[in-house]
Amino acid sequence: QVQLVESGGGLVQAGGSLRLSCAASGRTFSRYAMGWLRQVPGKEREFVAAISWSGGSTVYADSVKGRFTISRDNAKNTVYLQMNSLKHEDTAVYYCAAEYTGYSGRYYITVGEYDYWGQGTQVTVSS
Repeated sequence: QVQLVESGGGLVQAGGSLRLSCAASGRTFSRYAMGWLRQVPGKEREFVAAISWSGGSTVYADSVKGRFTISRDNAKNTVYLQMNSLKHEDTAVYYCAAEYTGYSGRYYITVGEYDYWGQGTQVTVSS
């Protein structure tokens, strides 16, 4: 099992940047594919970005492609989401999620594929 704690959210002006962090517990963090997903009140949780266990494969939602970057540091048991050129529509609660993959190189882009979730961190972008 893995436990996840997000940090780095806050209030930022449109066009600004934030970096979210997700610290994971456990000795097998490197065997988990990781993802960032977000949710606005009254809407379904949606995929933002995902990364394979090694960091060698990444995938992004079209809405954030070119602006957001997901990365991980397995030595620090941490995954990051660098968010640049933020827009008002990026306002949401951002969740870190994990799914065990061993060393398969897979990543996941749907909510239902993740078994482990953090508590979420609020990102608010003022227009």
